[in-house]
Amino acid sequence: MTIGDHLHALYRLPAHTFPGPDGRTEGLPEADAVAWRITSDVYDANEEWPDAFARFCSAVDTTRVRALIVGAWQEAYDTAPSSVIEALLAARDRFPAMRGLFLGDMVMEECEISWINQTDVTPLLAGFPALEEFGVRGGSGLGFTALSHGALRKLVVETGGLPVEVVRGIGASDLPALIHLDLWLGTPDYGGDSEAADLEPILSGGRLPRLRHLALRNSEMQDAVAAAVAAAPVVDRLEVLDLSMGVLTDEGAGALLSGQPLTHLKKLDLHHHYLSKPVEDRVRQTLEPAGVEVDLDRDDAEEDTEDDGTVWRYVAVGE
Repeated sequence: MTIGDHLHALYRLPAHTFPGPDGRTEGLPEADAVAWRITSDVYDANEEWPDAFARFCSAVDTTRVRALIVGAWQEAYDTAPSSVIEALLAARDRFPAMRGLFLGDMVMEECEISWINQTDVTPLLAGFPALEEFGVRGGSGLGFTALSHGALRKLVVETGGLPVEVVRGIGASDLPALIHLDLWLGTPDYGGDSEAADLEPILSGGRLPRLRHLALRNSEMQDAVAAAVAAAPVVDRLEVLDLSMGVLTDEGAGALLSGQPLTHLKKLDLHHHYLSKPVEDRVRQTLEPAGVEVDLDRDDAEEDTEDDGTVWRYVAVGE
């Protein structure tokens, strides 16, 4: 599976794409009514992203803007968004109300997720200390330096392969307001070189006292992640645990069910999995009577078996 749809919403606001250079800017939505998507073209761009952003700043009352979605920038398959970040930081004083920001909202026709070039994104968090929601797509070149941020409530990192330095940087960050953490760990083929042990600072929960929604998904090592989660202190305070989109087998599900009780959860999301029917039934019988919503949709999770008996299983989003 690849990403075929742009974000529909950010910071609980519907997404709205700011018109291109040939579009009309009359009759735009109210500045604070939507999450503004500002985009260029990856290939043969007639307007680079900073220029589109400059037009946006001239056409919209930026003091009322609450959420921004950064779409494509020119040659994103080969170029990091340094000029995008510079433009945003240069204009930060013009966005006192901004609380949501997403960097890299591109679908497969624009740039496959693992082709998107990124950079260290923590200057954006440092530059916008009032941000409550931040997301980024693309793992190539992605960096996340450990930091303290007192306002951030939701952090989403979507990749086909999440670099271990990013996992460790997030784990070493002080995020006392964070409620929702969503990490797409991915595969080694696309740069996902972390191990389950690297998640320990996150799973201990020491720097995440308010965490209620934890997603560690889209992982080739989903069984090892499930085993680590089974004994993790942070689980006791969670309402939602999401281990979906990865290569979860009976081994990982068995470890999860043999660990600490999960009956306090509101939801356990395991969709896109490789569980046998008896183990699926065991998960349901253990949790659903306690009122836990369980998502065991297999989606498009299919195994490939070679002539020598080798079985290949795939994460939901890779390339």
